[in-house]
Amino acid sequence: MHKTTFSRRSFVALGLTIPWVWRAVASGTIPVGIEMYSVREALKKDPQATVRAITGMGYQGLEFYAPYFEWKHEQAKEMKKLLDDLGIRCFSTHNDAIFLGKEKIQNALELNLILGSKYVVMASSQPKPGLDGWKEIADQLNFAADRMESSGLKAGYHNHQLEFIPVDGTRPMEVLAKNTRPSVMLQLDVGTCLEAGSDPVAWIRANPGRIRSLHCKDWSPEVGKGYSVLFGEGTAHWKAIFEAAESVGGAEYYLMEQEGSRFSELETAKKCLETYQAKRF
Repeated sequence: MHKTTFSRRSFVALGLTIPWVWRAVASGTIPVGIEMYSVREALKKDPQATVRAITGMGYQGLEFYAPYFEWKHEQAKEMKKLLDDLGIRCFSTHNDAIFLGKEKIQNALELNLILGSKYVVMASSQPKPGLDGWKEIADQLNFAADRMESSGLKAGYHNHQLEFIPVDGTRPMEVLAKNTRPSVMLQLDVGTCLEAGSDPVAWIRANPGRIRSLHCKDWSPEVGKGYSVLFGEGTAHWKAIFEAAESVGGAEYYLMEQEGSRFSELETAKKCLETYQAKRF
């Protein structure tokens, strides 16, 4: 991969070119984007056409997931130009844990600055057994937060079911929340939180200012449904979740996420956004 040398000054300069969602937040409107894993097969075939398609649906932003890490800087610049031309933002990226480690964080930092991201999110982790393993993950997140601070980027963590299943009487998410810097975003995946038996509203209220983005993924306990339900078809109480996220959680943007449904990827993405818009506006 071709390496471009970035000075600290250029990092800061790029970091200051992120106008984006904060004006919308200040005006009381939370922008809604999509986690691109939702349209992963389309993205593999034609990334630019897929971004054009989700923009045409009305999405205001997106979150790229791990494969973006293999992009060369020129590819990232081409994508940023397309995003700018379309008027859509890259809110954040999902990253394997190793990308936020000492060996790879520099490249993650450079790519995210090119894309105009604000948050570099650890998408999952494989900690050592016990709560001490989760404390090590917290230490890694703090390292990443410190390493990226001068550039204007922030670290984040995305939960799955595992983080809400108690270990020795304590949920790992509580360990992460307690042992990470306040600047580390706790990105809430609503569906996996529900499947693990936890209350997303209670979690948001217990962590004021930390839930700066949410994956709006629904879930149903009915046999054969699970995550295949569309947004609004599952058990999530979205009205209460959004109220908590905006009044207490510090929500800056929402992201639709779908693991697969009875419709095609792009049709699923469109239907979920339409439901969101109908319920929210």
